[in-house]
Amino acid sequence: MAGETRSPDGNLSYTDFILLGFPGLQEFHPLLFIPFFCLYLVNVVANCTIIYTIQVEESLHSPMYLLISLLSAVGLCSTNAIMPQMLLAFLFHSGRVSLPGCLAQMFFIYLMIIMDSSVLLMMALDRYVAICKPLRYMNIMSKRLLAMLTLAALIRGISVVCPMVVLASRLPFCQSNIIQHFACEHIALVSLACSSTPRNSILGMVVGAVIIIFDTVCILASYTSIVHTALQIASGSLRRKAFHTCSTQLLVMFFMYSSFLSSSIVYRAGQAISQDVHNLLSTIYLLLPSTVNPIIYGMRTKEIKQRVLRSFGRRQVAGAEPHEAFPARDDKALPSAAKKEALGAAAEDIGG
Repeated sequence: MAGETRSPDGNLSYTDFILLGFPGLQEFHPLLFIPFFCLYLVNVVANCTIIYTIQVEESLHSPMYLLISLLSAVGLCSTNAIMPQMLLAFLFHSGRVSLPGCLAQMFFIYLMIIMDSSVLLMMALDRYVAICKPLRYMNIMSKRLLAMLTLAALIRGISVVCPMVVLASRLPFCQSNIIQHFACEHIALVSLACSSTPRNSILGMVVGAVIIIFDTVCILASYTSIVHTALQIASGSLRRKAFHTCSTQLLVMFFMYSSFLSSSIVYRAGQAISQDVHNLLSTIYLLLPSTVNPIIYGMRTKEIKQRVLRSFGRRQVAGAEPHEAFPARDDKALPSAAKKEALGAAAEDIGG
């Protein structure tokens, strides 16, 4: 029997909930276990491979590769906040979760979403400095700055997510203890409350605004400057590599933000859409980015690809020789040819 307690107004409030996963596909949950387990396995193997490769290779301890490693670590955390419980529910029909456990999962889901967006923002900053200020790159993008930016991203995430979780914890949940979802998403839990939830809705929109509006504007501004610099300085293959650098992250950014925005809009306005479609959209933005990111940012980066293949006994990737991309000297003290050479090295890091 579900746990219950009394709310301040005297109504019963559920303290135990059941996650239904995909409500319209209950009889197929054992079959759904197979593709989702494969997705989980690919996610863990890909992210762990990237993290391990960057950790053991001293030549990959530059800021760009450390950020790729951080992105993989965030992906691992976000996946493990959802997938183990989801897979157990599919296999054993055991989707029961307590209110504290549900709130903890909600906290980590949204904290990792914000951290993921923050790392993309830091990668945009890294590429901006690498291409627009290539000869001052190592002076600006120090490990100390990366540590400070990571700490700031963590503080930002906690300060945004904590109020949302605290407000949700104070709601009386007397409508039902059935969550029509595979995870404790904010909207899915708050919809079970039997009191007014305008503040919760506003905070939910604030989280979306922080992720989509602020970070998107900053990333687009960074890549606009990169394109402008590439058009001015680089020519031929260097320009193509710089554009490849931009398009890679812009595709990832578009995939992540558009899926998050689509899920939020459908939840608030798409009453005619089935709950399984809602949950499928949530799967896209909660699980797929952390699986795709290590492939895009890791396996398409020549130095990482070279070392991963070497670890499996394969030949080195042609032309993927380690290089010291950014000499720590002043931009203005060197001729434009040197700037072009450094810009080429910056573009090649992701250009593959």
